[in-house]
Amino acid sequence: MSQLSVNFALNHMTCPQMSAEELIGSAARLGIKAVELRNDLGENSLTERSRARSIAELAKQKGIEILSINALYPFNLWNEERAEQAEKLAMLAAACGARGLVLCPLVDAHFSASDEEKSIGLTKALKALNAILAAHQLKGFVEPLGFPASSLRTKRQVVDTIKERSLENRFLLVHDTFHHQGAGENEVFATHTGLVHISGVEDEAIGFSDMQDAHRLLVGPKDRLNTVGQIRQLLSSGYDQFISFESFAKEIRDLDDPMAAVEQSIRYIQQKIAG
Repeated sequence: MSQLSVNFALNHMTCPQMSAEELIGSAARLGIKAVELRNDLGENSLTERSRARSIAELAKQKGIEILSINALYPFNLWNEERAEQAEKLAMLAAACGARGLVLCPLVDAHFSASDEEKSIGLTKALKALNAILAAHQLKGFVEPLGFPASSLRTKRQVVDTIKERSLENRFLLVHDTFHHQGAGENEVFATHTGLVHISGVEDEAIGFSDMQDAHRLLVGPKDRLNTVGQIRQLLSSGYDQFISFESFAKEIRDLDDPMAAVEQSIRYIQQKIAG
């Protein structure tokens, strides 16, 4: 088998205390070639077109690609409000030079829609988003969330819907190693995947169905998600795009030097993949 190679990226959630400009600078210093920006980080969110253009220029100067704005939520409950949100985020994504927009489904234990109603909602959203994203020349990165309360847990359902509607040129999956394990999904869809999010869970006191974002650390030797195994499976199946660190844990953001921890995780993953 040929040598596997990982192209790392950095999701802003891993270090939300930084501005987008600081994120880009930190990525460049580590030799990371791409970042993901977000719209849910308070004052560090990307919300204005003029700033998006400024960030695009800085990223170009630093040799950094903007992969996405994360995220439109809940994308699969389509209504007039969601359409307005999608238009604004698509405008911002285009202004900062992003490849696309991450799309996350509703997570709500009280959501009582039937499977058929959820499927209809997914199709309605993708059809509407197809037009919006096309107008801005963007991709839609659909991220199933593996929480038990999620309204869209599996990648299989997304792939089937995309293929049924012939939307393969517009929509791709986000394979999130945390949500892949949480949903108990074994199959990967490398050729349908446009972005991978990685994190690690080390707490042995919780079951996979009980994992929450706060448990998501960087990837290291004690990771219970088999993140390295998932990366290897994706790469061996033909995935050749970016693999983005997306830690949510307070333990990481509170570090004096979170980028040193990211660098350590990069070295660990590279060593394990090479081995």
